[in-house]
Amino acid sequence: MNPHKRSLYIRVMTVLVYSFLYLPIFVLIIYSFNASKTNIMFEGVITRFGPVQMEGSNVVQSPCGPFHWFCELAKNREVRNAASNTLSIALISTAFSTTIGTLAALALTRYKFKLKSFSELSLYIPIVIPEIVMGIGILIFFSQVFTLINGVFGLQGDDRLGLGLFTVIVSHIAFSVPFVTLVVRARLQGMDQSFEEAAMDLGANELVTFWRVTLPMLLPGVLSGALMAFTLSLDDFVITFFTNGPGSTTLPIYVFGLLRRIITPQVNALSTIWIMVVLFAVISIQWLQNRDKKN
Repeated sequence: MNPHKRSLYIRVMTVLVYSFLYLPIFVLIIYSFNASKTNIMFEGVITRFGPVQMEGSNVVQSPCGPFHWFCELAKNREVRNAASNTLSIALISTAFSTTIGTLAALALTRYKFKLKSFSELSLYIPIVIPEIVMGIGILIFFSQVFTLINGVFGLQGDDRLGLGLFTVIVSHIAFSVPFVTLVVRARLQGMDQSFEEAAMDLGANELVTFWRVTLPMLLPGVLSGALMAFTLSLDDFVITFFTNGPGSTTLPIYVFGLLRRIITPQVNALSTIWIMVVLFAVISIQWLQNRDKKN
């Protein structure tokens, strides 16, 4: 009956669940160092450094050694362009969604207005509905708006408005704002409003109070929301698939294109890099949340 003692059944089930979740990721990382070009069987790790030499279907030497496929990715212009698009979209959408979400959280927590209940309910719609539904809805919206604008202003050829980086950024902002708002609002619920009242009693106006008192106290929640928005933007595939256009291919879209052919170690190496980036962002979010709880 000791509450700190765990039964053997619980331990075994815990190991099985975590193995089911994380073992495929470890296998993917291991196959990133596979010496085989086909990646069907694991034929060892490239351990010899030197000029690239092929023996049948195997790479036996490489100037990068075990990191041969990572070096090949660095030389690939398409990968660099996709990575640049992904980071640009993530950074811009995070900046806008964090600003909008923080202001929305303040409005919903500190003020009363007629559409407050509707606004609170509408926050959960992008979170609850399937991504494919939201992606199709955003695609239809952009299609109708661009058709109207092109028709009104008579835009033709290259001047016509169409899908691209702008539409992907706007769609990422649309589904990231609710997450940021909920995270910042949770932080606001635990804040002592007396600090702000004291600042205003000492002569500070609302703007000075926000910059000197409210924002520093909100900063852990704001950073947590920003990192969550950044991670969601990096990982998004479904909505990006419906809203991207020429020159706006992201890494998830690029990997999907590679998977339609044969799976090579380059795909695994690219996935490994992306896992590390997302893992770093998730660990940062967890660290900020733990720090927020301690404060």
